[in-house]
Amino acid sequence: MFYFRKTVRPACTTATACRALLLLVLAAVSLQARAQLNLGEALRLAQADDPAIAASLARAQAHTDNAIADGQLPDPKLKTGIWNLPLDSMDINQEPTTRLRFGIEQAFPRGATLQHKQRQSEWLASAEQALSEAAARQLRRDVRDSFLDLYYQVQAEQVVAETRDLFAQLVDITQAHYATGRVSQQDVLRAALELSRLDDRATRIRNAADRQRAALTKWIGTAASLPLASEFPDLPALRSRAVLEAALVQHPVIRAESARLAAQNQAVQMAQEQYKPGWSAGVEYRKRFGDDPNGDERSDMMAAMVSVELPLFTAKRQDRRLAASIQQAEAVQLTRDDRLRELKQLLDTGYANWQRLGERAALYESQLLRTSAANAQASLKAYQSGVTEFTTLMRARITDLDIQLEQLRIRVDRARAQAGLLYLAGENQ
Repeated sequence: MFYFRKTVRPACTTATACRALLLLVLAAVSLQARAQLNLGEALRLAQADDPAIAASLARAQAHTDNAIADGQLPDPKLKTGIWNLPLDSMDINQEPTTRLRFGIEQAFPRGATLQHKQRQSEWLASAEQALSEAAARQLRRDVRDSFLDLYYQVQAEQVVAETRDLFAQLVDITQAHYATGRVSQQDVLRAALELSRLDDRATRIRNAADRQRAALTKWIGTAASLPLASEFPDLPALRSRAVLEAALVQHPVIRAESARLAAQNQAVQMAQEQYKPGWSAGVEYRKRFGDDPNGDERSDMMAAMVSVELPLFTAKRQDRRLAASIQQAEAVQLTRDDRLRELKQLLDTGYANWQRLGERAALYESQLLRTSAANAQASLKAYQSGVTEFTTLMRARITDLDIQLEQLRIRVDRARAQAGLLYLAGENQ
């Protein structure tokens, strides 16, 4: 009889090889860790190149550029032409009044119109800048909502998978008891039915997870297909309700409306400036042709002109413009007040929801989870001992599953409510 000895060689024979192997293992572990998607990474990817934020910033830059242009005087006008040219001969030397004129004219808008126009564009730039911050806040809130919903579906699938293993064991137990005549065939069928229903529940959860991944793809692209980190998503802490409410007036949506109101007030100022006269000034060089009767060359001439606009009839122009601009400013003010009231209502609703979900989460953590697990375990022992019916065991197991999923749902919903409050108050409140 022959014996073959298998020689097992060490994984590394030198210190250098061992270090290299260790580095490879660490690199593999690091790559595996990086392959998981957490909420912080999702937010970073979403904010890296968001078109809504970029569009607001582009509009803000456009208003900033316009502000510089709006503060400048109108372009001067260059005028030239030939005057008093005789039509019978078309001879520029025939008549002493024929002349070639070159002139330049500069208009000056009424009052401080240019300054108010420039400030109006600057305020509009500030409004767009604030809207870009509002878009960034909304982006963070939406990404958190989608990520938290996806996290719930992923964790719920794991809970259902663990429960399925227990239900599969119950099917085996009932089949064994049925073989010995301890239970009826109905118990075997009921166990198989509940196992099938659990499989259907898992399929519906996976379907919901697929929809949430598709929603998350809108902001982070293909990274949404990565597996999620198992840790519960971390959110910045909230301050007191009084601090949150005080921060509403600094919400970027309100700051945008305030900037728009300031811009419209500049429009009111421009309308008031229209009651002042506008004016323009210019100079001309007038070239004369031909000679005087005494044979001398005709001398050239120059002219200086000033023209003034006289706002004498204001009832149907200036008065109407001013009244319209005042009404528009009032409309912006009312819109700002309405937006602030909407934010206040969102704060009241969101904060109450966040508080009550916190109370429910504490109740589930302190009592319901432990009690339902103990009840399910006691029901299993009682069923194995023949003390209780299979229906009672099933009800206990399903109740324990429902409580686990509800506890997870409450925790996720509370985090979503917190994300909504962070949208209202900002990350640093």
